Amino acid sequence: MPRTSTIIGNSHLVIDTAMATPDATTIVERKGLGHPDTLADHLAERLSRAYSHHTVARFGAVLHHNFDKLALLGGASEVRYGAGEMTAPVRVLVNGRAAPMCGGETIPAEEIVEAEVRAFFAERLPEVSDHLDIVFNITSNSSPGAVLTGDGTPDRTRWFNPRSVDDLRERRVRLSNDTSLGTGWAPENAFESFVRDLVNHFSGESEFTLSHAWCGSDVKLMGFWDSHEADIVLCVPQKSRHVASRAEYIRNKESVLAECHRLAGLRLPGAQARFRLNARDVPEKDELYLTYTGSSIESGDEGVVGRGNRVNGLITPLRPMNLEGANGKNPVYHVGKLYNIAAQRLAHRLHETTDGHAEVHLVSTTGQRLDEPWRILVRLSAPDAEIDKVQALVAEVLGEFPALTDELVSDGIELS
Repeated sequence: MPRTSTIIGNSHLVIDTAMATPDATTIVERKGLGHPDTLADHLAERLSRAYSHHTVARFGAVLHHNFDKLALLGGASEVRYGAGEMTAPVRVLVNGRAAPMCGGETIPAEEIVEAEVRAFFAERLPEVSDHLDIVFNITSNSSPGAVLTGDGTPDRTRWFNPRSVDDLRERRVRLSNDTSLGTGWAPENAFESFVRDLVNHFSGESEFTLSHAWCGSDVKLMGFWDSHEADIVLCVPQKSRHVASRAEYIRNKESVLAECHRLAGLRLPGAQARFRLNARDVPEKDELYLTYTGSSIESGDEGVVGRGNRVNGLITPLRPMNLEGANGKNPVYHVGKLYNIAAQRLAHRLHETTDGHAEVHLVSTTGQRLDEPWRILVRLSAPDAEIDKVQALVAEVLGEFPALTDELVSDGIELS
C-alpha cells in the first residue's frame, strides 16, 4: 500500500492509497427515533443548542457547557388491548456542566433545560410528557489544571464563571479540549442506506406511520448482508390504545412485514431479503411488543448518550468507528463532536474526488490547536489519487471549524 507522509501546519498527515475496498459482507444496526438511547442523544444535543442559543443572543458567544452525560431512566406502565397508562414517571438525569453566569449576570440554565426537556417529549413521545421527573446534576466546576499559588486566580477557574466573554480562551485561539479522535468513511453501500431509510420509515413521519396510528417509534434493526442476501431482525412496537386485540396486533405485524418486502424490492432489487419481526413475541401468552407510548422508555428501559447511532446514523462494527458520544458536547472545541463530523465530511469529499472508498481518522491531543490535529490518517482505495488534491481537501476541512460551530448552533447539522 503506497504511503505518503507529510506535515500540514503542526499536523502529521499520512495518506495511504490503493487500500483494499471493504468486503461486501456488512453488519449494521440502527436505533430509531423512539429508542431510549436515541432519545438521550437527541435530547442532549437539543439542550446544548438551546443553551448556546441563549448565550449567543445574550453575550455574543457560546459559553462553556456540556450535556453529553445525560441519561434517561425508564418509567413504568400498564398495557391492555385498547388502553394503557403510565404508572411511574421517566427520570431525566441532566448530568453535565454549564456556566451559571457571565459578568455577574445569571444564566437561567435550569429553566432553559426544563423547558427544552418538556418540549422535546411533547414532540417525540407526547404520552410521556406529563410523566417526567427531571433531576438536575448541572455543575460549574473547573476542569483540572487550576493550581493555586497565591499569585492570583488561575484563568482556568473562570471558564465556567467568566467576567466577560473576553475570559473565553477560544475567542483568541481554539484548542482541543481532549485527547480523542474522530472517524469517518464513505461511501455507504446500498444495504447500509436501506437500513437507515427503513428505520426512519417506521420510526419517523412517513406515509406508513401517518396512516397507521398504532406504529410506535422505538424501532431497532440489526442486519446482515453478504452482497446478494439480506437477513434482518427488526423490532417495531405497537401502541396499545390503537390495538384492540391479539388478532389485530398480528395483522399489524403482517402489514409491517409486507411494507418491509415492498421497500426491499425497491431498494435492493434482485436481492433475497428475509425479515424477523418482534422476535421475542409469544402471542399465545400475550407477550407482545405492545406499548402505551410506542417506546420501551415507558417500562424500565434506560437511555444513555453515546450508546446509540454514530454521527453518521449507523452502528457498523465492520467499519471503522470510535466510542465518542458526540451529542450534547460543546460545539466550539469538543473534539469528540467536531472531529467526528469533520472526518465524515472529509471522507465524503475524498470519495467524490477519487471515486473510491475513503477513510479518515483525526486524532487530537489536548491543548493543541483545534485546526491542527496531532495525527491525520487518510486511507483511500484509489491507486492513483492525486496527493496534492488530497492535501488541499484536508486543509479545506480543517479551516471550517468556526463555520462548523455556527452550523451546529444554528441547527444546521442533525446528529445520528
